[in-house]
Amino acid sequence: MKERELRRSMAVLPIGTVMKLTDLTARQIRYYEESKLIFPERNEGNRRMYSLNDIDVLFEISDLLKEGKNIASIQKIFEKKKGKQEGQTLSMSEVHQALEREFYQQGRFGNTSSTKFNQARL
Repeated sequence: MKERELRRSMAVLPIGTVMKLTDLTARQIRYYEESKLIFPERNEGNRRMYSLNDIDVLFEISDLLKEGKNIASIQKIFEKKKGKQEGQTLSMSEVHQALEREFYQQGRFGNTSSTKFNQARL
């Protein structure tokens, strides 16, 4: 994970700050959590802590509500997004094949018989 994405995913903002940034009430934010649209982390005191990614999701929810969508349709939209993201993951064999192609293209193996074998497989 890139450092920027890591920082965006760090849950460091309390609900009061999130309320100010998003113009949402605490009740709305908790309702979106109950609806499984956001998943804030909890600190040692069991207080919700939000990341910048959570805030982006809250803005997206607000935009969709302004477009006339209801919570059920927003949940379906988010489920489809999640499914697409999960579908983008590679199997181990796909990763292995991609690495073989990359190494071959970089000329790391030289001109050995194993390279000819791998080239024939690609």
